[in-house]
Amino acid sequence: MFLYLLYLFATPALVMLLARKWTWIDKVSPMALLYIIGLLVANLTPWIQQPGLLAANNLIGNICIPLSIPLMLLACNLSGWSTGKALKAGLCGFTAVVIVTVAGFFLFRGNSDPRQFAQVCAVAIGIYTGGIPNMGAIARGVGMDPDTYLYITSYDLIVTGLYLVFVICFGKPLFRRLLPSRLTPVTAAPAATPQQPAPWSLKAQLPALPVALAIAVASYLLSTLFPENLSTPMLILILTTLSIAATFLPLIRRANNNAGSRQPLSFSVGLYCVYLFCFTIANACDIRQMNLAGSLGILWYILFIIFGSLLLQILFSRLLHLDGDSALVTSVALINSPPFVPLVAALLKNKDLIMLGITIGLFGYLIGNYLGLAVFFLLAP
Repeated sequence: MFLYLLYLFATPALVMLLARKWTWIDKVSPMALLYIIGLLVANLTPWIQQPGLLAANNLIGNICIPLSIPLMLLACNLSGWSTGKALKAGLCGFTAVVIVTVAGFFLFRGNSDPRQFAQVCAVAIGIYTGGIPNMGAIARGVGMDPDTYLYITSYDLIVTGLYLVFVICFGKPLFRRLLPSRLTPVTAAPAATPQQPAPWSLKAQLPALPVALAIAVASYLLSTLFPENLSTPMLILILTTLSIAATFLPLIRRANNNAGSRQPLSFSVGLYCVYLFCFTIANACDIRQMNLAGSLGILWYILFIIFGSLLLQILFSRLLHLDGDSALVTSVALINSPPFVPLVAALLKNKDLIMLGITIGLFGYLIGNYLGLAVFFLLAP
């Protein structure tokens, strides 16, 4: 166990250090490199799949995101937040998912029972406009049988994993080539006053870390007061709200102003948490255990939804002149859920997009059930 934990925690840190020395790692993306290392280790070394190691791996992954959100949000420039951009990005994302999912209903239902496939369509809209909590609620609401629910959850895990790999390896160059350049320069570090910021010092940066930890712990405790199907959305909502409020604290403002042209320490630690989260995902992915048997029609349908909505979202984003970074963050917030937003912001080296992605993802949690049930009653005979 000790050796595995050492491997798990040290590898992302080592890759981050090497990325400063070797520029090719930064160009390829440290995240992609960590994903490759994790997949190779998970599938070439059988001992890594021991239940105890997997349990520790999953626990660490579950802790990383609640920590990374406040760490990275505390370093964000929220004064540049644009409601108009959030509305445009959300409109493109939600519309693309609904259109492609409904179109797929007519393309993939074949000889299936129309009512049963309408249930699949409703649950798919719930997942890809909201998230897993919406999936469970809609499945109960439309009376989906357990076997079909199991197929959807299994295929969703496989396809969204493939989509995440696609985003890590090809998302940034693809979206920036097909859509306008990002509108927020990553090197911008606006100061509160026109005066030259003080030199970077560890003493000024450190206070942000316990603040972020306190926010994560308080948010988790508060989220446990809600029913299980609401705990995840509420955790993200509370994390975001408390983090935004904390950016107004004088010690957080001093830490950000003190960073100068460098990234605040809280952002660097949050970035490490994101890389560690990505690494835990790869280490838990045993391709040998994936079972693609069952209703393969549902698998092709989910593939069509995810990559079809991606293409349609790019088209809508071009029409509305939305930049590539915002479109990519929106897509991941809907397809993979808000906890993956910091991962993409780190990939794009644009921390100010975290707020955009989380806001759209949270709105998806709110409307996912309504959209899914509405589509079901529209399509079901």
